[in-house]
Amino acid sequence: MKRRKKREAHASHDRWLVSYADFITLLFAFFVVMYSTAQVDKKKVNRLATAIQVAFQQLGAYPTADLSNAVAIDESVEVRKAVPVPASPHKNDNGDLTELRKELEQALAPEIARGEVEVKSGQDGLVISLREAGFFDSGSAGVKVGSQQAFSRMASLLGERQYNIRIEGHTDNVRIHNTQFSSNWELSTARATEMIRLLIMKYSFSPQRLSAGGYGEYHPIASNNTEAGRALNRRVDVVVVGKHEAEPAATGPSASGAKQ
Repeated sequence: MKRRKKREAHASHDRWLVSYADFITLLFAFFVVMYSTAQVDKKKVNRLATAIQVAFQQLGAYPTADLSNAVAIDESVEVRKAVPVPASPHKNDNGDLTELRKELEQALAPEIARGEVEVKSGQDGLVISLREAGFFDSGSAGVKVGSQQAFSRMASLLGERQYNIRIEGHTDNVRIHNTQFSSNWELSTARATEMIRLLIMKYSFSPQRLSAGGYGEYHPIASNNTEAGRALNRRVDVVVVGKHEAEPAATGPSASGAKQ
């Protein structure tokens, strides 16, 4: 009796269509999701724009205006009229610095007239440049006795406001070598730290408000090729950089533990 031959399985050549259809479906779903996430709720945008505009008006950043002309405001958004805030002496840092500059220019008018002091606005705030000719002996970090009154007038005005203050020492490019200092770096740094010491010890400034830096001859404001330019470069800049924020008192075991 003859055995029946096993029927050979028929190979399907159309199975790729199933995978292709799945891929197309997934691709379509992906683009639907991408499209839906790209849509912006215009009402929310209007609410946000209105809130920002009202906030700036309340802070006095720009004058009160008709908000309906600026953005399309949704009717469900409640817009309150900006209420003017009474001005205070230290409300605006820029305004306060302007007032401080005027007071310093009046208090230091004799020194400014003699070219010993310059008060100007800088990138970081108000800069009070104290020239070497008026405040220091050549090659020395100690403040001259004759300039103590001018320094006191400046310190009194700075002490009335809680600004951070950075003291920057600068020199010309003439090399120095004496028994105290072997480089302009050391001289510029010593002058800055000496002023820090005076402000803390004599005028009771908070150390947290103060910082010092020595720049040597590498930040000139005039040419070092002339004596007049070198005289301008030999200076200590008192930079009023911003309001001092008091740090919260430390708590916990690390704050109370004594260093062994």
